[in-house]
Amino acid sequence: MIAVPDTFTQTTLEREGEPGAAWLAELPGIVDELLECWGCVPDGDVTHGGVGVIVPVRRRTEGTAVLKVSFPHPGNVHEPDAFAVWGGRGAVLLHERDDENVAMLLERVRMSTLAEVEDNDEVVTVAARISRRLAVPAPPGLPRLRERADAWEEQLRRDAQELAHTLSRHVVEAAAATVRELGGIQPDVLIHGDLHARNILRADREPWLAVDPKGYAGDPAYDGGTLLTSRALTLLAADGLGKAAHRTLDIFAEAAELDRERVRRWAQLHAVQAAFRGRRHGFRIARGGPRLDGLTEFADRLAESLTERT
Repeated sequence: MIAVPDTFTQTTLEREGEPGAAWLAELPGIVDELLECWGCVPDGDVTHGGVGVIVPVRRRTEGTAVLKVSFPHPGNVHEPDAFAVWGGRGAVLLHERDDENVAMLLERVRMSTLAEVEDNDEVVTVAARISRRLAVPAPPGLPRLRERADAWEEQLRRDAQELAHTLSRHVVEAAAATVRELGGIQPDVLIHGDLHARNILRADREPWLAVDPKGYAGDPAYDGGTLLTSRALTLLAADGLGKAAHRTLDIFAEAAELDRERVRRWAQLHAVQAAFRGRRHGFRIARGGPRLDGLTEFADRLAESLTERT
């Protein structure tokens, strides 16, 4: 049986509680059954992402792959659907799936991610080109982001009223306007949904391939907003936040062949949501203390810099 990494065990228990403990107890057995079913043997150290373990394997007849088994969560349900639609175009290939166990057998790529590239312009260009390739007609059954627009607006209003924050009314209203004007009329286009540099890995079949999609149907410019806010720490180190943020917008919109204003508006909404979410829940890299205060203040400044002045 596989050895589940201690860090994955700890974070799963902290996040999921008793259901997570029960799933972790079953996980080695689930992996063994899938290895047998799909004719694979382990071929390296077990790693993990946020919600699943990754087991490098060698297929008895068809070379290498990875087995991914995730904790049952609504956010994981449509990952194999997205891979199936893309068929390896801009993303890793899906070889097998077991929806009951939230498991997939996937093309093996390298451990190196786009986040390790130091040139921010290159990072944004690669991610934008991947985003463009992934933006294809979405099949029925995938979650439509337009159906979340009302909930987004309600949450913005609640956060603005309940939380102590320094965002100006103009900034919050601009985010709400984006939800009203863009959120409810998004196209039926398949998008990644969690596009950031750590979800793009070096590969052999192509230079870079995407992993860990959410499999949403929505506006491709939404992914541009996700990418820009995920580059926050890089922007933090830049000379001039506004200049760096708008350069990132320019590069992404051009490489992804998207309307720059739509990308800016989605990015501004993401930044406002991040500023509020940080105050409610903290960030992955900071749950409290001065570092959290610094990151929320930076999220405020990013949101301000992305807001169009009238």
